[in-house]
Parts: sequence; structure tokens; C-alpha cells
Amino acid sequence: MPVHTTTAPGGDSPSVERPSPRALIKAIASALTLAAVLLVTVVLPAEYGVDPLGTGDALGLTALSAPVLAPIPPPQGEALAPVQTGAVALYPGEYKFDSREIVLGPYEYVEYKYHLQKDATMLFSWTASADVIHDFHGDPDGAPADAAQSFDKASRRRADGSFAAPFTGIHGWFWENPGAGTITIRLTTAGFYTSAHQFRFDGSRQTREVRALDTIEASNQ
Repeated sequence: MPVHTTTAPGGDSPSVERPSPRALIKAIASALTLAAVLLVTVVLPAEYGVDPLGTGDALGLTALSAPVLAPIPPPQGEALAPVQTGAVALYPGEYKFDSREIVLGPYEYVEYKYHLQKDATMLFSWTASADVIHDFHGDPDGAPADAAQSFDKASRRRADGSFAAPFTGIHGWFWENPGAGTITIRLTTAGFYTSAHQFRFDGSRQTREVRALDTIEASNQ
């Protein structure tokens, strides 16, 4: 916007000529237009996730508005830590049992884990209908994902054994179907765990029900 100067009578210093109302209105309108453009293309996508023109997504600004979510720990239930008395380990609650049939389509994978206190014991038996990628591992409570510890990664179609948790956390299996066919895995466990959790290839996560002893029908024979 040009500013004109004039010389005051008597040779005094030049005076500044004020812009016309029309020029002021034009300048204000231009500033408001620029502010509106920045609001829609930058501020709303970055601060509020509102992106009516798609410019925020194109510039990577909508990611700035996404809330930062802390990892949600799986529910643990009542802690069942053993108290060792000589050769006997006593627990403050009864053991649970679980039986699952897991079907994996081509190239799908699943993690199935139980929450165990340090030194708590679990018995397990599982079989797969075909060759499966396998990793038995544990994740300590409150630790980052890269803190997972692997206990058994040998290639196998079945395993029968026992496990004593070296730390408090979720412990269990990763199984992956490496081929184009369908694989069925049958898992049976019993132990002093308090909850079971399933994590699938599609990102879904489920807390699975584990059963108490009073659900088993006693034999009278």
C-alpha cells in the first residue's frame, strides 16, 4: 500500500499522508482472507484434527492433533505369587484352567498369553495341524515391547510341558501360519495365572475367560 509524503508550508519536515479508507478496507480484507486460509489449511488440522480441504493430511499436520495414548496394560486380576515352604509352593488362591482352539488362515498370526506372577507355575499342552512358526515368550509388566524375553523358538507342531514365570507379566505363545492352507491349534493349560489375552494379526485384542475349579464336574466313581 503506497504512502505519499508532502512538504509542510514554511519548509518544515514532510508529513505522512494517511491512506484512504478504501485502501484500509482492502488491506484488512486481505489480512482476514489470509488468516482464514491459514485457519482452514493449517490450524484446524494441526490443533483439532479438522481437515475440510485435505491439506492437513497432505502436509502431515493431522497427526499432530492425535492424542498420545499410553499403552493400556492388560487386566491382571488377583496376584497369585507363591510362598515357598521347602519343596512345597503355596498360593493365595486356586489355579485356573483354559482350553482353546485357534484357527489361523493363510499367513495369519496370533499371540495367546497368560498373566503370571514371578515364580508362578503353568502346565501346558498344544498341537498344530501343520507346520507353524512358534515363539514362547514373556513381556514384563510395565516394560517396553522390546523387553520381551523368548523361552522357546524351536520348530515344532506340539509341545507338552511346564513353565515357571521368571518375572511378573504376560507369558505365552506367538504362532504364525507360514503357508496358504488353514492351521488349527489346540491349546490346554492349567496354572496359577489370573487372566488370558489374545492378540491377533488384525490388531484386535481380547481378554479371554479362564475357568475356576468349581466349573469341573467331579466324578463319583
